[in-house]
Amino acid sequence: MTTTITSGLDERTRDIIKSTVPVLAEHGEAITTHFYKRMFADHPELKNIFNMVHQKEGKQPRALANAVYAAAKHIDDLTVIAPAAEKIAEKHVSLNIKAEHYPIVGKYLLIAIEEVLGDAVTDEVIDAWGAAYQEIADLFIKIEKEKYDHSPWNDFINFSIAGKVKESEEITSFYLKPVDHRALPSFKPGQYLTIKAEIPGEKYTHLRQYSLSDAPNENHFRISVKKESGRGELPAGIVSSWLHDQVQEGDIIPVSAPAGDFYLDTEKDCPIVLLSGGVGLTPLLSMKKTAEKLHPGRKIYFIHAARNGSVHALKDEMNGENTFIVYEKPSDEDQAYDRKGIVDLEWLKTVVPKEADFYFCGPEGFMRAINTSLKDWGVPGERINYEFFGPQGNLD
Repeated sequence: MTTTITSGLDERTRDIIKSTVPVLAEHGEAITTHFYKRMFADHPELKNIFNMVHQKEGKQPRALANAVYAAAKHIDDLTVIAPAAEKIAEKHVSLNIKAEHYPIVGKYLLIAIEEVLGDAVTDEVIDAWGAAYQEIADLFIKIEKEKYDHSPWNDFINFSIAGKVKESEEITSFYLKPVDHRALPSFKPGQYLTIKAEIPGEKYTHLRQYSLSDAPNENHFRISVKKESGRGELPAGIVSSWLHDQVQEGDIIPVSAPAGDFYLDTEKDCPIVLLSGGVGLTPLLSMKKTAEKLHPGRKIYFIHAARNGSVHALKDEMNGENTFIVYEKPSDEDQAYDRKGIVDLEWLKTVVPKEADFYFCGPEGFMRAINTSLKDWGVPGERINYEFFGPQGNLD
């Protein structure tokens, strides 16, 4: 769904906002980094919502800077940024962001603009950005209310770990069932769950999204989680390590409703090509299993890339005549794979049709290479679909 966004700002205000575009291009990330620092200092409770690893890595400030820049650039016609707005709103709902959070964000965004730019920013500019922020915030609140109204539940509800299965050296699957025995809602294959990790010894909770790795069913949700390695005060793998090392069958984890705008179009029957790298297989495996169930005759091509067989999870669920396994560095024990090396365009042309819908997910380098290959091949943009794990990035 694409939301039409029209601006109610007067021409003078829009002109002022557009005049700040070059400044945002140069200083946007400095502004958003300062924004988060000031906001968390005064409202540390918001650390329960935001991913502090992404803060530390600079991913979240960078993503916000890009969003602010795009809003300023297209202030005359915000419909241009509607697809990005939908993605952001979908993520906000999964994190249980509410209307009362927006005034806090607006306050500290304006403070950051003033403090970073200093004398270069006038009261007129601050007033214009205050009006623009309020309008954009109101639109997000409206979009998110519609999503909340259609969600099977809001906030987080408790799920028990009904099963824990080691799938490879790095990936473990967790089978989740609601504690209150409610009927499980369906979801769109490719979507994710948000879990609230309440880790012993941690001052704040950690919210993380994990793709649903099974087709919709009445028995369970399944997520398959890679144990990330990280070091330092707040390592990248703090939640995945907790899941792998501490969470056991019978434990309780709060979970939000399925969400996400990367999913298989189940209304179509054209061929689909699923390309995954590493743990990026999780949403694509859900797509594969769902498509096989709904459209048994639909042509499905699945290409999975991994370092070797020891880290290749869920192998038994990847069977099929059009499934291809690519190991970059196969071990001596690896036998069941189709290609050594990487997925490149020359080989891709020999195993999948160009006239298909393409879905891919994996490490950013893998996705960048696949995206470039598909564009070089001439695959239309509307047939190219991908998912970032974390803040939205840019593959171009």
